[in-house]
Amino acid sequence: MSTWTAWMGGTVVAAVALVALSAGAAPRPNVVVIVTDDQGWADVGYNNPGHVYTPNMDRLAQAGVMLANHYVMPQCTPTRVAMFTGRYPGRFAEQPLRASNNRCFPVGTPTLATLLRDQGYGTFLAGKWHMGSRPADGPNHHGFDSSYGSLAGAVGMYDHRYRKGAYELAWHRDHEPIPGHENGEHATDLIVQEAERVIHGEHDRPFFLMLTFHAPHTPLDERGPFVDRPTQLDPDRPGRWLNEDEIPWFNDPEGLIQQESDPEKRLLLAAVHHLDHAVGRVVTALEESGQLEQTLVLFTSDNGPQGSWGGNAYPDDLKLTQFNQPLPTRGKKLDVWEGGIRVPGFFYWPGTLEPGRVDDPVHVVDWLPTVARLTGADVQGLPLDGVDLIPRLMEGAALAPRDLYWAWRSPPNRWALRHGPWKIVHYGADAPDSPEVWQLFNLSTDLGEKIDLAGQHPGVAARLHEMFVRQRSSDHAVR
Repeated sequence: MSTWTAWMGGTVVAAVALVALSAGAAPRPNVVVIVTDDQGWADVGYNNPGHVYTPNMDRLAQAGVMLANHYVMPQCTPTRVAMFTGRYPGRFAEQPLRASNNRCFPVGTPTLATLLRDQGYGTFLAGKWHMGSRPADGPNHHGFDSSYGSLAGAVGMYDHRYRKGAYELAWHRDHEPIPGHENGEHATDLIVQEAERVIHGEHDRPFFLMLTFHAPHTPLDERGPFVDRPTQLDPDRPGRWLNEDEIPWFNDPEGLIQQESDPEKRLLLAAVHHLDHAVGRVVTALEESGQLEQTLVLFTSDNGPQGSWGGNAYPDDLKLTQFNQPLPTRGKKLDVWEGGIRVPGFFYWPGTLEPGRVDDPVHVVDWLPTVARLTGADVQGLPLDGVDLIPRLMEGAALAPRDLYWAWRSPPNRWALRHGPWKIVHYGADAPDSPEVWQLFNLSTDLGEKIDLAGQHPGVAARLHEMFVRQRSSDHAVR
């Protein structure tokens, strides 16, 4: 009985021993990258037990390597650029520092997909792209053999349209609009069906699958079997969604979702339950096809929780207020406070990665050099910001001290840098051009970033400011 089958039956199988990485020791793995959208640090069960029902994500994290201090950028497009290129998005100028439908980096830029394709991998995208929403800037120009989903960002969950305007008809296959937009089926289900199709396909070589879900980004819409009726409150039962009792995503076996009294938080939990079920289907497909132990799965959210939303930007788009699970940290999506950039993350590769936890700060820019190491891709000479995590993941070696860097918006008005336990933060239209303008926090004792220590430790602030100046000098024309 396999690990995954045993899990699904309720028994946790003992983890297999670590296999050291060495030349010829193991075949190159398939690589499955899973990115969720706006799933906050507390919107997953293993970080928030007793409140969030995500058994599949929890099991993967517990049987893999849990990244306890895993960082991304404050918004969707910047995180995707960082993950896909191994570089901070500001290296490509201001355009990709915020959500954008414009081209984020030039054709020919080394990416996860181009590097793995050059190593003989089949390369596939299923889900949200949002790194250039015109067909001329689409994923097939950046290393994918095939792509499916939305070229632009968030879409209506059932009609798959983006915001009204030039990019509204974003649902595509290989950059060609799909007639009818596959209206009537939830985007999460369509994306996982595509993933299953890829996994169960004929493979005479390893594959790279980038699986980028739209959930749980707004609009939140969990209709269950009532496909013709958008999610709406029940006029006869205050605080309940219409037909909520009959929609499976609101009714997990442990009753966690139903114990939440706030209907908007309950809707978010239902969307996350649905998403978690899709993740389980991906792993089941890998097992059924005999590829589970030959596959590295990487998981992250793209940024912190959305918090509140005004609605009416997408079809069937509800207004929601504080609908995510509460965070133990400050800030949310769009913030360079911890709540906006510290998210769930883990690596899972049964039989090769020993279960464990990495407390070192790591960043999604590290994914490209790490995957490159495992697949034999040559990244020497590339101007990468990330580091290879394999010595830490597989050999237990400590990561060398380094600084992690954030800038958000175009032009930027939010900045941060972390080195060790220390973090500097600055909000304002004027760039932080001197040590005195920064706030300084010690995350080892103040994860909530409540106590500004800049006045007590001006030397630390000055040292981190010097690091910031070096990082900023590598950005392309960032003001």
